[in-house]
Amino acid sequence: MALVGPGGVLFVCTYNRVRSPMAAGLMRKLYGQDALVDSCGLEPGSEVDAFAAAVMAEVGVDLLDHTPQRLEDLIADGRFTRIVTLSEEAEADLRGRDLSPAPMHWTIADPAHCEDAREARLEAYRLTRSQIHACILDQFGAPPAGAVVRL
Repeated sequence: MALVGPGGVLFVCTYNRVRSPMAAGLMRKLYGQDALVDSCGLEPGSEVDAFAAAVMAEVGVDLLDHTPQRLEDLIADGRFTRIVTLSEEAEADLRGRDLSPAPMHWTIADPAHCEDAREARLEAYRLTRSQIHACILDQFGAPPAGAVVRL
């Protein structure tokens, strides 16, 4: 697998159902399907969140085949040179570990807490997608020419 930047990137959130699969999907879309990018959760859910899958499909990222993964299954193999936490729970958990590399944290809204009508919920998920997209571009720079995600 190709590397993104100076190595692989692991996105970590609480359940690996919303923010971390969205981030991994956007990274692959921007930097290539073969990029070494993965996602996991502290307590993985059973499947990806339907609203997350819907808003990612809007930008050409398919999350329907995503199976939530456990942090412990991915963190020990040393493939990742960047670890990014996307939930407060993940940040607190990883802060207490002796990890190399040291995790960085992005403050990203959790749209799963929105309990409004369907369209308002979708807008909350779109906002989260936009926040993740902005953080990715800020941290990893411009993607190769032609790898644009229209939000």
